[in-house]
Amino acid sequence: MVHPVLTDWSNLFFCQELKVVFPNSQRMNRGGQVISEIVESCRSHEITDLILVHEHRGQPDGLIVCHLPLGPTAYFGLLNVVTRHDIKDRKAMGKMSEAYPHLILDNFTTKTGERTANIMKHLFPVPKPESKRLITFANRDDYISFRHHIYEKHGGPKSIDLKEVGPRFELRLYQIKRGTVDQSEAQNEFVL
Repeated sequence: MVHPVLTDWSNLFFCQELKVVFPNSQRMNRGGQVISEIVESCRSHEITDLILVHEHRGQPDGLIVCHLPLGPTAYFGLLNVVTRHDIKDRKAMGKMSEAYPHLILDNFTTKTGERTANIMKHLFPVPKPESKRLITFANRDDYISFRHHIYEKHGGPKSIDLKEVGPRFELRLYQIKRGTVDQSEAQNEFVL
């Protein structure tokens, strides 16, 4: 069972947004803890993934995804963040479903792309077939666009209505380490 923990370097609203994206996650404030304490706490509670959100002057600018207990760890730059509250026509969204989402992983064809897709897909539990949520990771020129939609079928199998529910952002992978985030001696698998 997937149990990611979201933690931030400050009081970030963006972590609350990500809590909606990862339906089986819990949010944790970093407080005065150092990385090694956070990782050890997650290991002792059998947490499967740790997601760290970095910010600069209140704007999220980095995301670290660390699979536990042994790794790998992927480091991403975070760009063009649009929160759910900033999306136009927010009232048309309705209530957010907490069903596990279906994933669309587009254009992850290189060896590094396949590794990145594998890291991202293991953050999400397997959805039920009737789930109406879609999460898309689309790779274009080494920028990964994240989009979150719900869909409804109107009239037939080829008639689908997509509604963006957010958040949306771009990721830029710049490093993959074979170990966990607290292991400075871990071997680099990929560096931009």
